[in-house]
Amino acid sequence: MTAWVKFCGCMSWDDVAMSIDAGADAFGMIFAPSPRKIAWEAAAEIARRLPESIEPVGVFVDPPTEDVDAVVSLFPRARLQFSGSETPEFVAGFGDHAIKAIHIDARASAAGLEERCAIYPRATILFDSRRDGMPGGTGTPFAWPCVASIASQRRVVIAGGLAPENVAECLRSVRTSGVDVRNGIETDGRKDVAKMHAFVRAVREADEA
Repeated sequence: MTAWVKFCGCMSWDDVAMSIDAGADAFGMIFAPSPRKIAWEAAAEIARRLPESIEPVGVFVDPPTEDVDAVVSLFPRARLQFSGSETPEFVAGFGDHAIKAIHIDARASAAGLEERCAIYPRATILFDSRRDGMPGGTGTPFAWPCVASIASQRRVVIAGGLAPENVAECLRSVRTSGVDVRNGIETDGRKDVAKMHAFVRAVREADEA
């Protein structure tokens, strides 16, 4: 199985171009309050220049429907990642394009996670670390084996603290459908082309193992 690789927090066409060159399958643009929130003008430039070879993902936190619709009008084939407290009904409205983030802390159990995932039957589940109430982007990993059983049953993406140095270990622990990285491919808050290439290389080597 080939893992889907998403580079999140892209803020410009240059970030997307580096993602394409590194071999990522998808890139994320944050349309929610964040130091990496993308400007609408930058998103529009990306939409004008975007090739078919990479998949756009819009990242939201408890958005009004009209905000999501505006992004879909700009990126008709985008996946839509919801990282807040969105209801199952809201997420279901976006069908197979939806990615629902489930945040994991030290108290999480496999059974409890299965119950939380079950209410989003059509969405891809993205597991991320919870820290200080942050809706993602914590830069810290969780105990990956706790989601192994869920990953064996449905499409799952793992995020949280991944980097070129540990993503292969993650993929050995859980045969997940995909991985998502932001901090682990940056230096001083900016995308680092060497780390981006190293991350994809580590994933592909793990795919072949």
